[in-house]
Amino acid sequence: MERAEVLKRVVGILTDAQDIRRAAEAGEDADEAERPEPTAGVATLLLNEMLPSIRVPADASPQQVAALVAEALGPALHTMVSGFSLAFTSLAMVHDSGRTDISSIEVLQQLALEIEAGTYDEGQ
Repeated sequence: MERAEVLKRVVGILTDAQDIRRAAEAGEDADEAERPEPTAGVATLLLNEMLPSIRVPADASPQQVAALVAEALGPALHTMVSGFSLAFTSLAMVHDSGRTDISSIEVLQQLALEIEAGTYDEGQ
C-alpha cells in the first residue's frame, strides 16, 4: 500500500472515530439488541491491508522470529505512525493557533485534500 493511501486511511480512521463519539454524545447509541453484528472497523481493515504476512521457518529461534517480524512489520508500522503523527500535528496546530472558524472534521478534510494533491509524498 502506498504512503498516500495509508495517510488517507489514517484520516478516515480519525473521522470515523469522531462520528462515533458525536453519536454517543448525542445519545444515539442504540441498545445492544438493536445494533447490527459488528464488522471490521476502519482501523482493522487498514491493518489487514497494510501488514504483510510473515513466514517463519519451523526451526527458527526466538531471535530469528523477532528479526523476521521486525523486518516485515517495521516499514508498515512506521508509515502508519507517521500518518497519525501528521494528523495530530495538523489538528494541534489549528487548536494552538486559537482558530474557532474551522472544525476538526474540516481540518481532517483539508489534510485529506493535501495528501491527495501529493503535499506529503516522500522526497518532497
